[in-house]
Amino acid sequence: MKLLLTNIKELLQIREDRLEKVSGKAMSELPTLKDAWLLIEDGRIADFGKMTDLKPLGSIETIDCTGKLVLPAWCDSHTHLVYAGNREQEFVDRINGLSYQEIAEKGGGILNSAKKLQNTSEEELYRQSAERLEEVMKLGTGAIEIKSGYGLTTEAELKMLRVAKKLGENYPITVKTTFLGAHAVPSEYKGNKDGYLDLICNEMLPKVASEKLADYVDIFCEEGYFSVADTDRLLSEAKKYNLIPKIHVNQFNAIGGIAMGVQHKALSVDHLEVLTEADIQALQNSQTMPVALPSCSYFLSIPYTPGRELISAGLPLALATDYNPGSTPSGNMNFVVATACIKMKLTPEEAINAATINGAYAMGLSATHGSITKGKKANVIITKPIPSYGYLPYAFGSNLIDTVLINGEKV
Repeated sequence: MKLLLTNIKELLQIREDRLEKVSGKAMSELPTLKDAWLLIEDGRIADFGKMTDLKPLGSIETIDCTGKLVLPAWCDSHTHLVYAGNREQEFVDRINGLSYQEIAEKGGGILNSAKKLQNTSEEELYRQSAERLEEVMKLGTGAIEIKSGYGLTTEAELKMLRVAKKLGENYPITVKTTFLGAHAVPSEYKGNKDGYLDLICNEMLPKVASEKLADYVDIFCEEGYFSVADTDRLLSEAKKYNLIPKIHVNQFNAIGGIAMGVQHKALSVDHLEVLTEADIQALQNSQTMPVALPSCSYFLSIPYTPGRELISAGLPLALATDYNPGSTPSGNMNFVVATACIKMKLTPEEAINAATINGAYAMGLSATHGSITKGKKANVIITKPIPSYGYLPYAFGSNLIDTVLINGEKV
């Protein structure tokens, strides 16, 4: 099947080479082509160029993109999209003055979500999660990572991962799965964190691996959750099962988790709302992608990841939603890109790079996603008629998407 997009006002993120990621000053460079065409064949990008150079292609389905921009679909490398119910009462509690940590200490937070998930059937969990996935696809997301971590028992964690994997099988979007059993210590292990880590290492990990349910392993390395030593133990154990680390770190405190993640060759370190010079030095000369989650900062009213400092230090940066019921009940990558510009002071070029090619890297998908490159998956956003790509973050409250294509098919 062939599809031709013509009269594209501006085609964004065109890369002739197989670029893995962009870092430092290169993040401000966004290669584009004006008055362009894009040819899609069998779900892949076959070719592109200027309209003046377009040769007749015979009878072929065509989309006229006059006045519209075309860019790669968003790559959301950090979500908890599979969850049960919601936590709107905690939202009200925070408005009334309780902190995220205080809510957690009262049995809210992750433990609240775990209780709901444990009592929800796999079929119902899939139904709720499929609705969310369909929504984010319509919002332009073409690849997504989904974590477990709201189960906190062996069966519930496996249930989450089975649902995430099934979503990837039933929808055209690329889904990568992450085992996050070490998201919090369940109430039945209160005061016995080592016992829960034993359960994760000795029972959960082998079952996750034997059923091939996860691509990655994750841990919440934070005061009150899991220590740097706990992180070292879990990542060392996960290596036996070829699970690549992606860790939650530096959300509220800098305790040395970034250096530990780099030591274990983590694909990404995510959150980073609190960052020290030592953390930045640990990331330099590594292959680990820093990931910012600005809509989490927005929702919790906590500091934003100092993306400007990371980029100025020559590092790459990716953006993701952190879609989850407690701290970011939104999977809208358009809002993430806008918030990164408005609150983190990223330029539109930097934000788009962070949400496309660098987001793909943070999921191990650079070879197939994240840029307009021949041979990559034809996952693209066609905007409504807009003046420029700077208008995308500028008009943050408007839906500026006309059409989303995943594997060359309209969503």
